[in-house]
This record gives sequence, structure tokens and C-alpha cells, in this order.
Amino acid sequence: MELQKLSNGHHHGFVPLENGIPQAEEEEEMLPHKSDGTKKPQFTDFEGKTSFGMSVFNLSNAIMGSGILGLSYAMSNTGVVLFIILLTCIACLSSYSVHLLLKSAGVVGIRAYEQLGFRAFGHPGKIAAGVIITFHNIGAMSSYLFIVKYELPLVIQAFLGLSSNTGDWFLNGNYLIIIVSVCVILPLALMRQLGYLGYTSGFSLTCMVFFLSSVIYKKFNIPCPLVPNGSNHTTIINTTMEEEGQCEGKMFTINQETAYTIPILAFAFVCHPEVLPIYTELKNATKRRMQGIANVSIMGMFVMYLLTAIFGYLTFYVNTESELLHTYSKVDPLDTLILCVRVAVLVAVTLTVPVVLFPIRRAILQLLFPEKPFHWARHITIALCLLFVVNVLVIIVPNIRDIFGIIGATTAPSLIFILPGLFYLRIVPTEQEPMKSRPKITAACFTAMGFIFMSMSLTFIIIDWTTGEKRAGGGH
Repeated sequence: MELQKLSNGHHHGFVPLENGIPQAEEEEEMLPHKSDGTKKPQFTDFEGKTSFGMSVFNLSNAIMGSGILGLSYAMSNTGVVLFIILLTCIACLSSYSVHLLLKSAGVVGIRAYEQLGFRAFGHPGKIAAGVIITFHNIGAMSSYLFIVKYELPLVIQAFLGLSSNTGDWFLNGNYLIIIVSVCVILPLALMRQLGYLGYTSGFSLTCMVFFLSSVIYKKFNIPCPLVPNGSNHTTIINTTMEEEGQCEGKMFTINQETAYTIPILAFAFVCHPEVLPIYTELKNATKRRMQGIANVSIMGMFVMYLLTAIFGYLTFYVNTESELLHTYSKVDPLDTLILCVRVAVLVAVTLTVPVVLFPIRRAILQLLFPEKPFHWARHITIALCLLFVVNVLVIIVPNIRDIFGIIGATTAPSLIFILPGLFYLRIVPTEQEPMKSRPKITAACFTAMGFIFMSMSLTFIIIDWTTGEKRAGGGH
């Protein structure tokens, strides 16, 4: 098994080194379980071999979700300045959340989310952490496969020059997601270590950089207001755009959709189930090194999110739709560049699924087989079962937006705010940081913010259900 239990201070595993020097920094982060002078625990769960760069690729790929397609719409409902403020705050809070996780892991010498839950709250905490990670990541995997289900048939149809779906099997989204799952996702999901996916994660990020470059390019090639170009494809999205102010970006905007922007942005930065698995496999692992990986990944995604939102919004302004690619398709559904962008986005989300699957499998192993060593049969069986469940969910349920809304409104704030804060408060001993110390007070406020955020998100969903208003789709 990937996580071996600590043996009462007797260390038979390796001692991580930092630049050839024994890892003194990490030991400073860890305290003895008892105050009788026993040795401080060290990380002995796994000897990591994944480089800094590959770890950045994997964590960045975990952060990057389908929510990037809705950020321009979010900006249209907040204005440029307010969006930047909110995006900056969420990114900083996400980085601080990772700090709390790493601090808690360093204190007890454990790099598994479920084991932190056990150390903080016993078996209920372990079960809660595992269940939350499982539900959240299954929702994320399903959202990615929904994109494949609905976008891939359209891409194939466009490449074949067909004006409509002919009903052939290769244009059936249900068949296509099974083929993609078996031929692409399953082989990658069978990798023994998450670090091996660094190359595919790097390629996935390259696809999203191409998507961003195309959004920037299109900003300077789509006029406002839109006018026909002589073809049968280009249409005027809004004939009233010539009115004063319709082609000007708003700095601050408040409307009924503004309240949904915070959940969209928060979901876009959820990567916490992957932080500790990546930390486990990191070469020369230290808290500072892993925090650097998190900061680089979050900063990189922050820049990509911001540029995508700005240039997408400043292309269509008030006509920006909740799914950015659909807005481009209304201009020219057969545009070659946008067709290539659709392919790139499909590749990116497909290669993200195996990265999201790893924490679910690890959570299941922690809950059901905590004492068992690694075994290929168990490793493969769990991956097959997870992909089967997700495929059945995507095929059978025509619209699971509301189910994802409930899961996202509860699991995202739990993973970003509540669990890291509670772990920190419970695990870091009062001898090191009293409850009235600034770090503990900050962590308590951070946790309270999570409960407030969860309550607000659930309230918005209930309001949508009762009023029948369409909710904007969101991220991870």
C-alpha cells in the first residue's frame, strides 16, 4: 500500500534530503506524539521520485477544469475590476488552504487526507474525508465526460462536413465516451503512481494554452458589433450592439447572476484532493518545496484564468454565454480555428480524468483496505469500477446539473476551507500554537468562512429550484 504506518518513532523508510542535506526543515514542522522525549516522526509513507516540474504539471492539471469555459461569462456579471478582486482573493485563499494541509501533515508525519481526518477526529473524520473526496472527484470526472459526450460528436460531424447528426454510431456520444474511457483514460488510470502522468498533464496544459492563445487572437478578429462576412455562417448575435455602451467593458456590474460568480471561481481552484498524493510522490519532499509547487500552479492557473476571462469577455461583452465556445460557434460554426480549439479542449479534459481518479482510488484504499499492501488486482479493479460508475452516470442521467450543484456546494467548500482549517485546529498542538494565537484564530476564521460559503451556495441552488431560473454552469 502507498501509505505505510509509522512505527512508533522507529524509522525504516528513507529520510528525505534537500540538496543533499538531511531534511532539517521538515523535522522542525513535526512534533512528537508524546512529550516523553520520543523521536519526532518523519515521513516514511513513500520514497518520492517525481520532479518539481512534473509535480507542477500534475497539480496545475488538477486545478484546470471545465470551469475555464465559463469565466468570461462570470466576468460579464461582475465587471472587470470586481472579477479580478474576487479571482485574486480565491487564489490566495486556496494557497493558504494548501499551507494548512501541509502544516498538519508535517506535524504528524502523514501525507494522506484520510489519515489526517483520522488523526483529527478518529474514524468519523477519516470516513468523512474519504467520502467528500470521492463524491467531489466523481462529480468532476462526470463533468469532463459530459463535455466529451456532447462536444466530440459535434467535432466529428464538423470534420466530416455533415450539416446534421446522421445517427451513425460514431456520432453517438454514449458510444464515444465508452471508447474514450477504454482506449485513453483507462490505460492512464492504471499507472501505479500519479507522477507518471506528468507528461500527459503537461500536454493537457499545452492544449489549454492553445485555447487561451486562440481566445486572445479572436479578440482582434471578431468585430463589435458583429457583421455578416458574406458567408452563410456568420450571424449578428445582437442587432442592438450599436447602441452606446454595448461594446464597452464594464468595470463593476451587479445583477442577479453576480452571486454565482464566487462559487464558480472557488470550484475553479479546487485541487486539494491531489495535493497530498502529489506531495507523497515528490522527490526531496519538504513542506516548503510542496508549497512552492502549489504556489506556482495556482499562480499559473490564475494568469490563465484571468487572461481567458478578460479576452473572452472583451470579445462578446454583454453577449458572452456561459460556455465560451458556444458563443464562438454562433459567429461561425465551421470556423477552423475554433474547431481545433474544441479538439484541444476535449484532449485536455480527457487527460485530466486520470489525474482526478487517483485521489478517489487512494481514498477507497484508505477506507476499505488500510492495512493491505499494494496489489495490482485491487489497483485495476477499483479503476475499472470507478470508470464504469462514471460512464453509467453520464449515459443514463440526461441532466445531472442539480446533483453536481449539491455536490459542488458541499464538497468544494469542505475541501478548500472547512477540512484544512479543522485539521489544523485539531492536529497542531496547543503547546506549539495556543488557540488564541494568530495562526489558530486565522484558521478558525478560515473554517467559519467555509461554512458561510457552503450555506450561501446551497441557498442559491434552492432559490434556483424554487424560482425556475437557469443557473450558470461552473467549474471543477
